[in-house]
Amino acid sequence: MAEESDVRDGGCRCGQVRFRVNAKPVMTMACHCTGCQRMTASAFSLSALYASDSFKVVQGEPVIGGMHGPARHFFCPHCMSWLFTRPEGLDAFVNARATMFDDARDFTPFIETYTSEALPWAKTPALHSFERFPPMEIYPELMAEFAGGLPEGRD
Repeated sequence: MAEESDVRDGGCRCGQVRFRVNAKPVMTMACHCTGCQRMTASAFSLSALYASDSFKVVQGEPVIGGMHGPARHFFCPHCMSWLFTRPEGLDAFVNARATMFDDARDFTPFIETYTSEALPWAKTPALHSFERFPPMEIYPELMAEFAGGLPEGRD
């Protein structure tokens, strides 16, 4: 059972879609790819990866948007806020947009991806940087390191 401190609520800008997680994230990340830049109208997307069974839409019905490809991006049908992604083939995980949580202050990116497409001035404090996505075989190692906690002064 999740501790009360592990429960987080979030939702879209207009409030019609709400979601809840009842666990700690397995990793936090910033993605610098041009697709994320365009979908967020910013330099990168900030997200938190959760086990699927800890994530639940509690109000509203999100719709698929974005590229409508293998990564299923879910949005509010009214305000079109990008809420979360369910990557194809990784049904065990949900990638929630960290800035859509009611309190997003402590979602420091642990890894950053697609630095090959990063805007030259866009910097994050991520401990690990990858030109594209990390190789699938190192995700368990990254998740274990993230679970061990961030070094002093990096929370």
